Amino acid sequence: MKVKIKSNAFLIAVSAVILGLFAGGLLMMSIGSNPFEGFYYLFRGGLMNMERIGNTISTAITLMLVGLSVAFAFKTGLFNIGAAGQMLVGGLCATLVAHYVFIPRPFYLIVIILCAFLGGALWGVIPGILKAKFNVHEVVATIMMNWIAYWSIYYFVPAYLKGPSLETESKSIAIEQSLRSPWLTDIFGGGYINLGIFVAVGAIFVIKYVLDKTTLGFELKAVGSNRFCAEYAGIKVNRNVVISMMIAGGLAGLAGMTYYTGYSRNIQIGVMPSMGFDGIAVALLGASNPIGVLFSALFFGMLQSGKGFMNAMTEVPPEIADTIIATIIYFTATSVLFSRFWDAVGRRKRGKTQQKIDQNGSKEEVSHE
Repeated sequence: MKVKIKSNAFLIAVSAVILGLFAGGLLMMSIGSNPFEGFYYLFRGGLMNMERIGNTISTAITLMLVGLSVAFAFKTGLFNIGAAGQMLVGGLCATLVAHYVFIPRPFYLIVIILCAFLGGALWGVIPGILKAKFNVHEVVATIMMNWIAYWSIYYFVPAYLKGPSLETESKSIAIEQSLRSPWLTDIFGGGYINLGIFVAVGAIFVIKYVLDKTTLGFELKAVGSNRFCAEYAGIKVNRNVVISMMIAGGLAGLAGMTYYTGYSRNIQIGVMPSMGFDGIAVALLGASNPIGVLFSALFFGMLQSGKGFMNAMTEVPPEIADTIIATIIYFTATSVLFSRFWDAVGRRKRGKTQQKIDQNGSKEEVSHE
């Protein structure tokens, strides 16, 4: 009898987080600050009351959807680095709906979600077609699409959505046309919490179901594992590449909707949303697993929400929190080292267990004799 113990993504993620926090503590010590005090206020800033918890969740909403977008593409063997541009286009579509569509609230929410998803999907499907038909690498194509979206927004917002006395941002969306909801605001004592939380959590479970329980999900993962074997098995590789980038783009478009119509309520020109790139970190730490992305986004949301409070209470610069995030991602990206470590631990445990089994077997043989 053999006992098999394998290292897993959870241990790798925890190892990366611990080492990242340790590195952050060393940085705090190097500038003469108390790391224990710094971490206390960092975590307290994201969790000390309902309003802070609401802000943490609100920050995590967008990170969940962007991380899910990147993770979905990872699962299918693609690197979607164009989430920032897809966020911009999805956010623009949602903003246009918010300003010009006035229908009963339930139908309005359906329309704004569909428009944001379709806007992001359009921006994702173009690199997908280029990859499938002409073998253009998706990293190059998505980066170019990011800048096309950036400059398109730079022109479109001042021309068609400019508010009075505003030069660099669109006119604000009315509260009743945004994703904010009075009952959510009351529960969390204010803050930026919005209905996007239900969109994000719903998307996570839908994507998990698609990947784990459907034929489409099986085909997408097969293409991601080995496109040549998948093609030999009769799977339409090019079609699945296009579908993968379309869904990934749509998820990033939903992220843009939650940010621009839920969190900020307007679009600024000349700003590439950093969360489009932070989503790569979320996907890596979450091991490209939808449930892992959920917890990874909440963790990063807490760091982002608490770093300002840490700076106000201890004068530790907020950039320390960004450095911690970057360090965690560095360790996550070198997960092969952690995998080897935990595999070595597993082999040692297997050896001890097998030795005990062999010894017990020998004793039983002796007793029978």
